[in-house]
Amino acid sequence: MRMLLKEIESFLEEDLGQKDYGEIALYTDCKAEITVREGGILAGLTEAKEIFDYFSVDCSTEFKDGDRINSGEIILRVSGLDAKILMAERLVLNFLGQMSGIATLTRMFVDEVRKVSEHVKVAGTRKTTPGFRKYEKKAIIIGGGDPHRSGLYDAVILKDNHINLMGQEPAIKKAKELVSYTQKIVVEVESIDEAVRAAELGVDIIMFDNMSPAEVKECVQVLIERGLRAGVILEASGGINMENIKDFASTGVDALSSGMITHSARSLDFSLNFVL
Repeated sequence: MRMLLKEIESFLEEDLGQKDYGEIALYTDCKAEITVREGGILAGLTEAKEIFDYFSVDCSTEFKDGDRINSGEIILRVSGLDAKILMAERLVLNFLGQMSGIATLTRMFVDEVRKVSEHVKVAGTRKTTPGFRKYEKKAIIIGGGDPHRSGLYDAVILKDNHINLMGQEPAIKKAKELVSYTQKIVVEVESIDEAVRAAELGVDIIMFDNMSPAEVKECVQVLIERGLRAGVILEASGGINMENIKDFASTGVDALSSGMITHSARSLDFSLNFVL
């Protein structure tokens, strides 16, 4: 997934505006290094190189997206006009910091889940930054997670508001009338009865919403006992964090989705310095 030219120029327009003070530079060839100040999982390197390429700045690196990086390592070496490097600097560092932060937190979640399950997926949500979603989703993948939906067009999720307005069964029937056979229907449930009825109505994914691990585990067991577990994907969502993710992963679900890996990921600290 390459950056579109219009995306790069839109990001630069936001950052540089009509006056970038490029005259406060010597316009001479020089070299610079991007260093990471803390450990984590590297993401955004591809985008960083594409931004520098836009400014005709040469790049070299020994790393690739997905690598584990340590404090003090030189992630990227660049050479070109000093003014061009300075114009690209903040955008590059923002991409590296934001995407690496998400990839790092995702990997932490995945590592915790792998302590108790080899198959349960860790997924993101649509709780993303407007205009930056596709890069946040990419960072989740780099961190070992599942991107979940990119938008409302990917799948139909019948949330509590749909069900409160229409009722569970009418909402499911309406969704089945409208969606293509290529799309999945996901239904949020908050009780055993809702989970059983959703399975009986043939939905593709049952999402246990804001339920405790014990409640989710009980729901899964009831679905098994009633012969409704096969053929439906089970997902837990809501309130999942580093402290309880192993408990959720042990309930028998197939996936865990958490907005925390995007909306609460802390940006990794990168810096760019000229080599004099």
